Parts: sequence; C-alpha cells; structure tokens
Amino acid sequence: MARLLSVNVGLPRDVEWQNRIVKTAIWKFPVEGPRMVRRLNIDGDGQADRTGHGGEHRAVFVYQIDSYRYWERYLGRTDFVHGQFGENFTVDGLADDEVCIGDRYHIGGALFEVTQPRVTCYRLGIRMDVPEMAALLVSHGRPGFYLRVITEGEVQAGTDIVKIASGEGGMTVSEINALLYKPGHPPDRLERALRIPALSAGWQHSFEELLAQSAEGGDETGNAGLTGKAQPGPAWRGFRSFRVLRKLQEADGVTSLELVPTDGRSLESYLPGQFIVLQMQPHQAPRILRSYSLSGRRDGSLFRVTIKREPQGAAGKYVSEELSEGDLVQASAPRGSFTLMPGTGPVVLISAGIGVTPVLGMLHALAAEQSRRGIWWLYGTRSSLEHPFANEVRELVRSLPHARSHICYSTPVPGDREGVNYDSAGHLDTATLRTLCLPVDSDCYVCGPSSFMSDLTEGLTSLGVARGRIHTEMFGSGSSITPGIAASPPRPPHLPEGRPGNGALVSFARSGLAVRWDPSLHSLLELVEACDIPARWSCRTGVCHTCETGVISGTVTYQPSPIDAPADGNILLCCSQPQGDIIVDL
Repeated sequence: MARLLSVNVGLPRDVEWQNRIVKTAIWKFPVEGPRMVRRLNIDGDGQADRTGHGGEHRAVFVYQIDSYRYWERYLGRTDFVHGQFGENFTVDGLADDEVCIGDRYHIGGALFEVTQPRVTCYRLGIRMDVPEMAALLVSHGRPGFYLRVITEGEVQAGTDIVKIASGEGGMTVSEINALLYKPGHPPDRLERALRIPALSAGWQHSFEELLAQSAEGGDETGNAGLTGKAQPGPAWRGFRSFRVLRKLQEADGVTSLELVPTDGRSLESYLPGQFIVLQMQPHQAPRILRSYSLSGRRDGSLFRVTIKREPQGAAGKYVSEELSEGDLVQASAPRGSFTLMPGTGPVVLISAGIGVTPVLGMLHALAAEQSRRGIWWLYGTRSSLEHPFANEVRELVRSLPHARSHICYSTPVPGDREGVNYDSAGHLDTATLRTLCLPVDSDCYVCGPSSFMSDLTEGLTSLGVARGRIHTEMFGSGSSITPGIAASPPRPPHLPEGRPGNGALVSFARSGLAVRWDPSLHSLLELVEACDIPARWSCRTGVCHTCETGVISGTVTYQPSPIDAPADGNILLCCSQPQGDIIVDL
C-alpha cells in the first residue's frame, strides 16, 4: 500500500539568481504532526506564481521517493531531503506510470483527486542547482502530479494512502504528460484525454488546440497545445526581392508602398492581419529591418505595407525622402498570429493611428468574401489630416451588408464635420464602446498604442466580452513573460553592456538592433535579456515553448535539444544558438 512519507510546506521567498531577484516557493520543508489541508492549500504553504502553480486543481503537489532514488543515481547526488522537488507530499508508491488522472485517494482525514501532471518551470532548476531539470523531468517521464482537495481534512506523515476510485479513461500521469510535451499527438489519444472530467481546464484546452491542429492538417507544424494556435509555416525562407511599384501618400506622415516580386512568381496566400519584415538599404546608412502589417487586399500579385514617419524614425525618414518607385527592397514571407479567425459570428475591428493596418487587411478579406457577418469598424485618430484610408474604408464598409463604422477624432481641425468625416469627438475609449451596443459574443481585434490596447481590452471585458475573444497586436517588441522575476524599471532595447561579441550577427527586426553573438552565452534568450528586449519564457530548457519566436532568416543549433520541435519558421530562444547570421522577429 502507498504511504505518505512527509508533508512539506513553504512560503514564497526572494532568492538571487543571475543578478536578478526571483520570488519562489520551491523550497518546501517537512512538518511534524498533523497539518490541515484546505481546498486551495495546506496550512503554512503558499505559491509565488499562481499562473503556473496553485489554485483548486493544483492545491497539492505529489512526488515519489522512487523518483528521488532515480535522480540520485542519475545525477550522482546524495544530498536530497524531503521537499527537494518542491512537493507537498513525498510518497512511497503512486508512480507516474501507474496513477491515472481522476484517481481518488483517502489520506488521513482528507479526500483527493488526481488532476494533472506537474508543469515544471526554471525555478526547480534553481532549487536543484541543475538548470536543465525541467527538461529532464519531462524527457525521463517523472513529472509528479497535482491533487485537487475533494474533502478538507488533516494529514500526517506515516499515514497509509488508500485508493477509493479509479479515474475515467484510465490514462496515467505519464501518458498525459507525454501526450502534451513529446512529439506525436495521436488524435484518438487526445479525444480520450478530453473525455476525462477530472483533467484540469488548462490541460483540456491544450489538448483541444492539439486536436484542432490535427484536424486542420495542411502545413501546420509545432505544438499548438503549448503555443495556443497552429500557424502554417512561412511561404519562403529568408528574403525575396521586391520592386516598389507605387508609393502613395495616405495622410500626413503616412506612406503606403505597393511591392511586386521581381521574380514574377505569384505570392502565396497569407492570413489577414499578418505582417512581413522589410530589409531596406539606405545609400549611406546601416541596413534597416522593420516589421509592417499587410494593409491591402490579397490578390496574389503584390504586397501593400503602410509606414508612419516617426520623429526619430530611420525607416520612415528613408521611405519618405530616399526610397522611390522602381527601387528594390527585400521582404520576408508573411507571418504572425494576429489573424482573422474563420467563423460566422460578429467581428469588431478596433484600431487607432497606424494600428489601422492589420485590421484593414482583415476588412479587405471580409469584403472579398462578401461576408454576411455583423462587422463593426471602430477607429480613432486626431483629425482628417491623420486619417489614412478614410475613403477606402468607407467603400469597404458600404459593400458589406451588415457592417457599420464609428470614427472618433480627438482634435478635429477646421473643416472636419461631425457626421461626415467622423462620428464623435474625443478618444475612442470604453465610454465610446458603451454607446455602441456591441454584441458580447463578438471576436474583437484591437491594434494601436500599448495604452490604447490595454484600455480597450479592459473596456471590452467590462462590457462582457470574454478575454479569449479579444485579440491584440503590438508593434515593436511584445509584452514579456518572466515568471517570478522582481519588477524593475523598463529600459528601451540597447546594445549589450561590456565588450562586444565577435560571432555571428544577430538582428532583432522589431527592436532595430544588430548585435554580434558572444559564444560565452548559453542561448539567444540570454542575448535578448542582455539587450533588455522584452522576452517571454518559463522553463528555459526547451519544454514549454513560451519563448517560441519567429526567425526571419538564418538557422540555429540547440543545446539542449527541445522536447518537441517548434513550428516551421520559429525557434526556441531559451536553448538555441545562432548558426551564422540570423534575423529574429523580436
């Protein structure tokens, strides 16, 4: 019979790691005597990061003494103590390849249900002093698992663990763990997993994404269960040569470029809302790399991008003053996940300023298919002087039977007429949204300055729109995910401090930086962090795919190798090193 060997608790603490402060509760220590287990926690225990740990379905973490012995042999260690792996219950028995999701156990006065394998992040590597520990747990099939508390009660070390029910579906912790993280995601196994009522909501969502990816087939690659959405791979690698067919002034400081491929081949279809990376070479200045959304109609013959001239912007200055019709530029294949999703429900396209470009591509796509969906076009700018595509949008909206628009001018100029040029004076904000009676089952696409997107996202949520239906696109480097790292004043992206590297040239397309690789670095993620470019990561060992990022050109090597490969055209920053010059979509 399985037995509870130790009850371990610990509260969040700050630890120093790589010159940063990390808040973590990975340090757990045995307690004597009985301890009360409640719905969300054990008395005296806590979690520092509730996104990845804690909550009703992750109230208690279990790890087995057999795995202790395995890791002692594998790592050549003899210094393990109970709580070493951050577990609340150290147990004898209950192996991951025997325990099933949904199994129920009596331990002392409490009743528990198995809900999911552990999701391991970099902090276990800190505790173990083994940075790759998160990947090792997955690759060796020894993750441990979480329990939900069905009946609260006291538990104590030395108590027998009594199984009272078997989970529906009969899928073990090891099977479920491998189904998400390891290559190969058989649809029949995914369907079976989704029929397990005890499986936590997060894992159910991941398996739903994998099942949808499998059903779509085609060219989708990567692990949609980890990244959230399958995307087709880029139509080509690196750059193709394009000629500027037309250069059009859309508004004050806003220029569109119509680009045709010089090789004469038609342009493969892309998704409305995607962007390309342009590589431009001024005559007496460094190469310019910038990302621009495709703002025109998909017709297979040309790309249209629209560029705003910023006060200190090198790209806008070059396009305005130097680039001419007939000149050549280099363009990547379209990419990006801010895309119009298929469906029949209502769509709300919300933008401000130059954020109009990706949602205009979506409006073109809806008009091309003569969509009968309910469509709202909401746009905010200062005045008609800074209102690009006003007539174009007006005609597109008129062509759609169930489309309407609302334009806000914050500072109308003389000659701007309410009801003609614009619909209301002031900013496009939550108060404006409340007057429009938007359907709460809409898919909403929001693009503009970061504060605008944040405010409008909160506004849509307050009106009853589910967060999963609100999609945003940010120009420049996106928001960061750095779990547990203490906040510090943000810095704009910059060249690394200290002596520059002498390796391959690593260019960051959104940040406008080009940096020589330093072979002393472990990964591209470390270079990104040295440049203070916002990054997204969690495990730092090639497991979770949080750091998955597009690569425009170039290749990488991996050390360690990822558990599952990223999507075609993407890399995992946390464990990759450049293999020659490379351009990264950051």
